[in-house]
Amino acid sequence: MSDRPAITQTSRLARRASGTSAANRMVPEETPVALSYGGTTHAVMMASPADFEDFALGFSLTEGIIGSVEEIESIEVLDVEAGIDIQIRLKDKANKRFEQRRRRLAGPVGCGLCGIESIEEAMRSVCDVHRPVLGLAAEDIVQAVKMLSKMQPLHAETGAVHAAGFYVPGKGVVAAREDVGRHNALDKLAGALDRAGIAGGSGAVVVTSRVSVEMVQKTAAIGAPFIIAVSAPTALAIRTAEQAGMTLVALVRGDDFDIFTHPDRVNTGAAKNVA
Repeated sequence: MSDRPAITQTSRLARRASGTSAANRMVPEETPVALSYGGTTHAVMMASPADFEDFALGFSLTEGIIGSVEEIESIEVLDVEAGIDIQIRLKDKANKRFEQRRRRLAGPVGCGLCGIESIEEAMRSVCDVHRPVLGLAAEDIVQAVKMLSKMQPLHAETGAVHAAGFYVPGKGVVAAREDVGRHNALDKLAGALDRAGIAGGSGAVVVTSRVSVEMVQKTAAIGAPFIIAVSAPTALAIRTAEQAGMTLVALVRGDDFDIFTHPDRVNTGAAKNVA
């Protein structure tokens, strides 16, 4: 385990309309986190030093390394001098499958697409999530974002981390995770949901970041038919969500939001034509 702090205090020179003065500010920590399988590093991510087991499980799930938590034999978090090494050991069948995949890899990269060997793999088909019978009202979408904003203690202190939450109608945001990396926050959420036995089809993923294609791919791996974001999506993310049968809601600002794909799942209330 690691006892590294997720935030730290630093000094600064603050200029305001009233003048300039020395002040302190809380800032988030980020540290290299290696995800190692069978003793070999697969990917290194810059991440917040927290929720390591959720990160290991969620990354393994959303990257297709495992199909369920039952395929993991053990997770060990090692605090090494330069960062954190998460040692993940897979059970025999999953390990053989992963070894075959790893032998084909040209090498992992430190971004949202880790261990990708080709353009084709980066553009892999996403899970089909059109089947979960889940609808949301406009009030659900607005509430989901408001609730997530109140479940971000690191962001409240630093203003510099992303969050991913899971909203279930009638229950609210049932899980949330924060990280300096938006992909990491979503991976940690995926791990937390799996560990808690919360079905992905029961709710919506809510994120504080923009929606890139990797965010849609990871949301589909969770099994969620909704992704809700405060920022805008990319064109590729929209096409991928459409293909997956996922409702993509973005640019949530107060009571306003835009629905980019599969709007039939959202009850927007009174119809209104907008140019």
